Amino acid sequence: MSECWPTLPDDACTACTARTACTAAEPGGGPDTGLGELIGRETEMGRVVALLAAARSGRGGALVVTGEPGVGKTRLAAEALAVAAEADMVAVGGRAATVGSPVPYRPLVEALLLLARAGLLPDPDELGGYGPVLARLLGDTQDGAGPGTGGPGTASPIVVAETTLRLLAVVGGQRGCLLVLDDLHDADAGTLAVVEYLLDHIGHQPAVLLLIAGHGPCEAADLAARARQRGAAEVLGLRPLSRPDVRLLVATELGIAPADVCPELVERVVAGSAGIPFVVKELVHDLAGGPSLHAARTPPVPSTVADDVRRRAGKLGPLGAEFLGMAALFGQRFPLPVLEHAIGRDHGESSAILRAAVASCLITPDGPGTQWYTFRYRAAAEAVLDGLGPGERAGYARRAVHALTALHPGLPGSWCAHAARLHEHAGDTREAVRLYCEAAGRAMREGTVERAAVLLARAHRHLGPGTAPEVRATTLEELLDAVVCSGRFDLLPAPASVMESLDTLDTLDALDGDGDQGSDGATGDEHAVPARRRAALHARLSDIAALRGRPAEALRHLETARRLLGSHPTDDHATLVDIAGARVELSRPAPDRLRTAARLTHRALDTAQRAGLPDRACTALLLLGQLARERDELLATTHFGQARAIALAHRLPVHRMSAEVHLAAAAASLDGRPERVEQTRQEALRMGLRPLAHEAGFVLELERIRRCEFTAARDRIREGAADAERRGLVRSLAMLRLAEAVRCAHQGRRTEMEEALERLAPLVDAAPGVRAMSYGPARAFCSLLEERHDAAGQEFAQALAYDAENPATGDFGKHGIILLLGVLAGRMGRRHYAGVMETSAGGTRWNHQFTGLAHAVLLGREGRCDEATAAAGRALEAAAPYPTARRLCLRLVAQAAYEDGWGAPVEWLREAEEYFHGAGLRAVAGASRALLRGMGASVRQRRTGTEQVPPELRRCGITVREFEVARLVAERIANKDIAGRLHISPRTVEKHVSSLLQKTGHPNRRAFATATRDLVP
Repeated sequence: MSECWPTLPDDACTACTARTACTAAEPGGGPDTGLGELIGRETEMGRVVALLAAARSGRGGALVVTGEPGVGKTRLAAEALAVAAEADMVAVGGRAATVGSPVPYRPLVEALLLLARAGLLPDPDELGGYGPVLARLLGDTQDGAGPGTGGPGTASPIVVAETTLRLLAVVGGQRGCLLVLDDLHDADAGTLAVVEYLLDHIGHQPAVLLLIAGHGPCEAADLAARARQRGAAEVLGLRPLSRPDVRLLVATELGIAPADVCPELVERVVAGSAGIPFVVKELVHDLAGGPSLHAARTPPVPSTVADDVRRRAGKLGPLGAEFLGMAALFGQRFPLPVLEHAIGRDHGESSAILRAAVASCLITPDGPGTQWYTFRYRAAAEAVLDGLGPGERAGYARRAVHALTALHPGLPGSWCAHAARLHEHAGDTREAVRLYCEAAGRAMREGTVERAAVLLARAHRHLGPGTAPEVRATTLEELLDAVVCSGRFDLLPAPASVMESLDTLDTLDALDGDGDQGSDGATGDEHAVPARRRAALHARLSDIAALRGRPAEALRHLETARRLLGSHPTDDHATLVDIAGARVELSRPAPDRLRTAARLTHRALDTAQRAGLPDRACTALLLLGQLARERDELLATTHFGQARAIALAHRLPVHRMSAEVHLAAAAASLDGRPERVEQTRQEALRMGLRPLAHEAGFVLELERIRRCEFTAARDRIREGAADAERRGLVRSLAMLRLAEAVRCAHQGRRTEMEEALERLAPLVDAAPGVRAMSYGPARAFCSLLEERHDAAGQEFAQALAYDAENPATGDFGKHGIILLLGVLAGRMGRRHYAGVMETSAGGTRWNHQFTGLAHAVLLGREGRCDEATAAAGRALEAAAPYPTARRLCLRLVAQAAYEDGWGAPVEWLREAEEYFHGAGLRAVAGASRALLRGMGASVRQRRTGTEQVPPELRRCGITVREFEVARLVAERIANKDIAGRLHISPRTVEKHVSSLLQKTGHPNRRAFATATRDLVP
């Protein structure tokens, strides 16, 4: 017998559900529904499956599914129908409708007609006296009159309900039945009366009643609430999808793996949809097929989403449409008191409209007890706004801005930005620009840099041909400053970001001017921007180019700035150009780049301090601190501290945050505690300082790698690299790709490391110093784990050569592991050790393990064994947070310690061998075993089952067989009985016991049993 599948018309609010059709079951399996994977509804489907199983056993049940439009109620119903059909149950459904005249019992009639088409209706005689009722519901009469006579409206709801109940019992039979009634919020009163009867009696039938209804105030919702109170039905409210589920749905829609989904796409979809599946599916195809995910402007709302929003808004009437239209002028979030004042209606009317809009799921309160409301998802606000005509939009905006200024004179706080937006909608661009700039200035002073950049970009877009050069220059200066801090290059105007289009020439011509310059740098045109100010603009453009890894472009802007500055620059502009020059030096390969950068920065600092320019002084001090970190951590910390003090005194939040990040990184390098770095990184992210946050992230990920937190490091590196690549932060991207290579190297994964270095290769010229670090912490460290010491030596030598050619600003091993290897090889001695310890880098916790052991080796060679042992102990204590590096150090120095008679080389090698074997690093584990044999120490056999031997005993060289004996010895069992249990000879047992005592150093069996009682239960 074929199964019955309902034709479920698309619900405009749940368009993400698939259409189903009446079809036969596939042989050997379920029907081919084409629904695809149901995402994020595992709990709800679990309840459905449980009810279906109970129905097949003769115990019926009911489930009411509610939720806002588009959340996937109908999709869940379609999945339930599919699951029921796969279980060989009769699965049928119908839905209420709002189109045309009301049809009594419409969802029930639709279900009956589907059963009739599938040939599943029983003979009327099987229903007894209720057969005629069924005939009337289907439009037939007992006497054979034509269809339509005695229609369904003539039947009593109670009779119809009992007829339906008996029909479900017959149709379900021994295999069960599922009846789905959708859109009950639009159902007629008779249908709801039938449903209430079915809910009270379905428990004795082999059927499941699945009811779908909106969660707004309606009779269906009241019915569901009463049913739940008396235990007649379960009620499940569908919630929006979580972020991981949205990612999974996006991947499913695009036909790719979730890991391959662009994070930027997920961000935009989540922001635009609030996790509503219908909106997610529509947005993902529009965004994925758009020209760019990185565009600053919001893409158009998908037509299906816009139609749905406008349809629901239309049901609110003219006043409701006016309310929503004015609210959309504010964006997704809007203030209710301003709207009420602008509309000019009494509180009763506005409250009624507000309740209706909330019930329609278009808006929702923005938190408890607040006067702010928000559109349910961003696309809803944009759809309402797009539906306004130009005159309507301008009129609403003027009324709203008048209400805003009346309620909040002076536009304090964030009201300034809202007023600017309203003036923009009203067509008053001059006032909009002024207010956007004022709001951006407040944002910068409050430390919300990314918001300032967004506001300034809006202001710049509205600068027309008639805008005064002074206003244009000021707006562009502030925008460039905000972009440098935030890394929001997508907000740059085309001339500053591309420098290749005709707009570039037009804008720069307007800024540069063609008049003759006077001695003060001004042109003959009194309205033109002075040359020195244009120089400052080019200095800012140079900074941006350097930050984006474009050294040639940065140098061109710098040369233009110096030419425009002339021989008598003002202090303010001179400091900008000098700092830009220092950054250009740091962005290009040159042996003396650090020295030149330091000279320019010192000059900028002197000028800033003399002229009383605290922001410029902070910038110079921060740069000097970064330049000093490699050679003098104390001096660097002093510079950072001075910058922080100035920033606090003059309320410069961006400079303060930069100083905090660098101070935290400096402290972490000394004590090995990165918690403060993570705190400052989070604060930098909150402020929108992305480049600075990535710099802190690089420090954190290197520390995680050193601590062998490889999974966490991998995830954070990939997340950060994806963000840096999206934003065009080339230097940040280079450092994070370097971190990925280092991660693979510290795990001994050469192939993955080489792949990571290949991805890094195109960026090395944009990030000087990266090349040296790619040879130290990456290639050379990996070679050491592979026991390729000659290769490691060559790679460290190559790193030193690259550092001499183009000095690195990061630690690539020069003041740590290179010294240790040099001392072990005899190439370095006391002089080299003293030279390293004169630098601050040699005293960091990471390097102390290497420098400390190098000192121990030197002491051992001098015959000062006790001092060598003490020095090694201090070094290994510093190495405690770094599992791999610690064991590598043990393996490297064990032979020297053994030959010179200091430390505990055998114990060290056993610890190293145990660790490297567990980490799968066979080469270095094998080398440790070979060294143990050379020292005459017992070496543990590596056979299957070794994992059952406790680590403490494995380090003593206890074999699997010896451990089996040890467990019985610990139980005080005699040798003869041990031999019987293990099926070996008593003589063999004696040998194993003797070996156990020798390896563990216990004098007799009793001492061994007592000491190992907890290890070998």
